[in-house]
Amino acid sequence: MSAKRHTVIDSPYGPLTLVAADGLLSGLYMTDQRHRPADETFGEPDPRPFGQVREELTAYFAGELTEFTVPLHLAGTPFQRTVWEELRQIPYGETRSYGDLAGRLGRPGASRAVGLANGKNPVGIIVPCHRVIGSTGGLTGYGGGIGRKQQLLAFESRGAVPGESTLF
Repeated sequence: MSAKRHTVIDSPYGPLTLVAADGLLSGLYMTDQRHRPADETFGEPDPRPFGQVREELTAYFAGELTEFTVPLHLAGTPFQRTVWEELRQIPYGETRSYGDLAGRLGRPGASRAVGLANGKNPVGIIVPCHRVIGSTGGLTGYGGGIGRKQQLLAFESRGAVPGESTLF
């Protein structure tokens, strides 16, 4: 079993809980996030393992960083980890559909499985699951909520200030 630590930081999208396993980022969770593990699984409070994560998130929210380099420890099935790695290939400011991702994985009929793996992404924002949309271009589910997904996409397309509501 890995040694876990966590801390909570502020962001334009509300508090973010960062979790590290053996010193590597293994979780980034928003408040009220679907599939958020129980807080007691996050380990002891300790801000020390998160220096690079904080720096990169600060630069991202300032519009100065478009690609994260922080090392990750992603725990999931082999298929989930493959999907999450493919998510990291979606360029900043762009989107892909679940079907696009399934095709890129050589499994064109697996868009629903891709969607399920996307929804279980343990490191939101850094592993950019918010960049995945429906086949018709519409926003679909997001563990952090559709409003946050819309805000993140608007921010990345330079259409909004971080955290600014774009909902009517």
